[in-house]
Amino acid sequence: MSVEVLDSATIVNFVEDEEAFNVSIRDRFTHLDANHDGMLSYAELLKELQSLRVFETHFGIDVKTDPKELAHVYNSLFVQFDHDSNGTVDLEEFKAEMKSMMLAMANGMGFLPVQMVLEEGSFLKKAVERESTKQAA
Repeated sequence: MSVEVLDSATIVNFVEDEEAFNVSIRDRFTHLDANHDGMLSYAELLKELQSLRVFETHFGIDVKTDPKELAHVYNSLFVQFDHDSNGTVDLEEFKAEMKSMMLAMANGMGFLPVQMVLEEGSFLKKAVERESTKQAA
């Protein structure tokens, strides 16, 4: 983890850089695709969602969350990715949803930079790294 400064332009520029964004998407998709069948099952995506612990913590402190509520949230997130409702997420669905989510984050940030704690290898961290490399050149 590291503390980084980013703004909406950093995220938008990353998403619009098709080469950088597509490489990052393919890498993450390949990492998540445990059985290497070219599709993400509910179980494969669930493992990633659970590892984020977004719903099990509040400002870094563990909280008791109703397992039924968690299951409902995770199922809803999977449905969000599964555009054709076939029970799996292919690379194009994953890419489209991640792009939509990234642009929504950028839109919600506004134009002022913010400091954030970012996980190594996260899409936001990759966006910051891309921007830093671009500025150094």
